[in-house]
Amino acid sequence: MSVLQRIGIALAISAGYLVLSYFLIGFRPEQIFISGLFTVLYAGTKGTRNFVLGLMPFIIFWVLFDYMKAFPNYRYNTVHIGDLYALEKKLFGVVSGGQLMTLNEYWELHHVKFLDVVTGFFYLCWMPVPISFAAYLFYKQRRVALEFCLTFLLVNFVGFVGYYGFPAAPPWYVHLHGLAFDPHTPGNVAGLARFDNFFGVSIFHGLYAKSSNVFAAMPSLHASYALVSVYYGLRYKVGRGLNTFLVLVALGTWFAAVYTNHHYLLDVLAGIAGALIGIFIFRSILLRIPKFRAFMDAYYKQVSYQFKIRRRPEGQLSQQPMQQ
Repeated sequence: MSVLQRIGIALAISAGYLVLSYFLIGFRPEQIFISGLFTVLYAGTKGTRNFVLGLMPFIIFWVLFDYMKAFPNYRYNTVHIGDLYALEKKLFGVVSGGQLMTLNEYWELHHVKFLDVVTGFFYLCWMPVPISFAAYLFYKQRRVALEFCLTFLLVNFVGFVGYYGFPAAPPWYVHLHGLAFDPHTPGNVAGLARFDNFFGVSIFHGLYAKSSNVFAAMPSLHASYALVSVYYGLRYKVGRGLNTFLVLVALGTWFAAVYTNHHYLLDVLAGIAGALIGIFIFRSILLRIPKFRAFMDAYYKQVSYQFKIRRRPEGQLSQQPMQQ
């Protein structure tokens, strides 16, 4: 495939994405960034094209997650607010000052600057860590990288089913708005505001102002992503140091979700369950389907250098990369 052909394909895909986005959710600057990055990587070298194709599940996830704005889940099922709050308090409530409260309410009253900063850093890991881990696997164990990326995408689908099947308000919604449902409620930075205020930045304010759906708190995909990374790190023995880091990020993210008032502990547990369901479906069901294994083989071949065997004069074999 020539450079002009690659550029043409990339531009056609990017243009289609921008036009569809405009009609569904309107224009946003990050759409230009995503489409531009895809175009540059796909039309660049063979290595950059392989890389963007290998990590395509992350792009698909981001596009679908963004498009959720056009189809808010509260249109399809009743939003759970008071019943979820009551169940959280019943199962995991703590007594403070003679009053039964959720863990979120407890930490709202007892937050400290050290935890404000640490949990903010953990929450910033929600996408950078899985993407960086996927990039690491791509250059170390490419087949594993593809399995990780596709599992990540599948876990998101499991999460989306949860979002639309069980719309749920986050704990900060109850704290600020009570138990009445208001579909026009904007996203809120909640306890992460303390991180922004400490450093004098607006990182989380900017992120949550663009929230796709306020009432998509269960399951917590922050919790899911961290567990998927830990699973693949441990399964394929990527190294003690990296695995320790991934485990710390997972534990820190789960705590931060509750501490910052963004998720109930029930949401976190649902996110963990969603990750386990996605991993099980991928590894125990999909990988046993011949057509899916054939798809995986074709996908792997597409993003990998092909090698041909050449025989040296002395009879030894060597591998040389073939150009596609």
